[in-house]
Amino acid sequence: MRRLLLIAVACALTACLGTPYSRPDVSVPAQFRFAMAETAGAADTQWWLGFGDPELDQLVAEALANNEDLRIAAARVDEFHGAKVTTRAPLFPSVGYTASSGQERPSAQVVGRGNDDVVNSSAAGLTAGWEIDVWGKVRNLTAAADADWVASEADRRATVLALVGAVTQGYLALLSLDDQLRTSQGTLESRRQALDVFEKRHKGGVISKVELSQARYQYQFAAAAVPVLQQQIAQQENALSLLLGRNPGPIPRGKLLADLNTPAVPEGLPSDILTQRPDVVSAEQALIAANARVSAARALYFPTISLTGLLGVASLDLGNLFDSGSDTWRYAGQVTGPIFQGGANVGINEQADARHAALLASYQRTVRRAFADVDDALIA
Repeated sequence: MRRLLLIAVACALTACLGTPYSRPDVSVPAQFRFAMAETAGAADTQWWLGFGDPELDQLVAEALANNEDLRIAAARVDEFHGAKVTTRAPLFPSVGYTASSGQERPSAQVVGRGNDDVVNSSAAGLTAGWEIDVWGKVRNLTAAADADWVASEADRRATVLALVGAVTQGYLALLSLDDQLRTSQGTLESRRQALDVFEKRHKGGVISKVELSQARYQYQFAAAAVPVLQQQIAQQENALSLLLGRNPGPIPRGKLLADLNTPAVPEGLPSDILTQRPDVVSAEQALIAANARVSAARALYFPTISLTGLLGVASLDLGNLFDSGSDTWRYAGQVTGPIFQGGANVGINEQADARHAALLASYQRTVRRAFADVDDALIA
């Protein structure tokens, strides 16, 4: 009988403490199709420096310092860290203090006497309480909160990478529009000169009015392209200004587009480099948190064990509160557990299981999507 009891307790502890997380198997290729030779920490390099444009470097630095989305992501990291600290607090005993002083006139009907005596009472002391985490509920919730914190940091890093990419692409697009504007302005000037020649030749009777109209049309067509490009440049500058965390306005340029260096494409990309992608890290940490919350939900079926205590002084007279003999203490243990809750704990467990299943599928989808993204980029 004793052996059966020990086996039952062991099974209960195993069920509640939870199954350790193990990374799910995802069918992935060993290497990207278009990889070349070798790489190291490609995801952590300041790749935009490879263009060799100090103005671009300055714009990226300004965006990293002032962008509102990045500040929001950083604040969420702090928020989740605070949630982690709060969640793990029940692992430690709580200590507090209490103090009271008052007067009372007992009811004559209750005390069985008819005088009007007033009873004074005063008390002060230290209190302590501790919920013993026998079933691992708090530990699993703490593990989940820790995973949430790591996931928020991965989301912040994803925001950084997306911001740097958007600023760089926006800047390169702006330089490209500048080139197109210079080309259009050059074309417009050549068409203007050609139109002058055609007008003189028409006055001299060398060409017909149809030929002059064709020259005039080509000039007007070239002239119409210039304000469109000027509008696109202003809109691109405004979009970049918002990324930089500043009001819409002009953006300084450095080198011309043709003068920029071409960053080297990292070679030899093994598939495990995807573990550095923030979206993959965030998806896996969410799955880790869900796994821990499943174990925490299991613990709801088992009793809660807590210890409480009081050490202090009490007296009927405030002036005698700290006299000899006024000390008092109390300690107690308490066990509470569920019997019937209308299926509340069953529902919580079903939610935790469903959440875990959904996040498992989300993790697998994120990994496969990451492979497709990188492969597409290497093809390009």
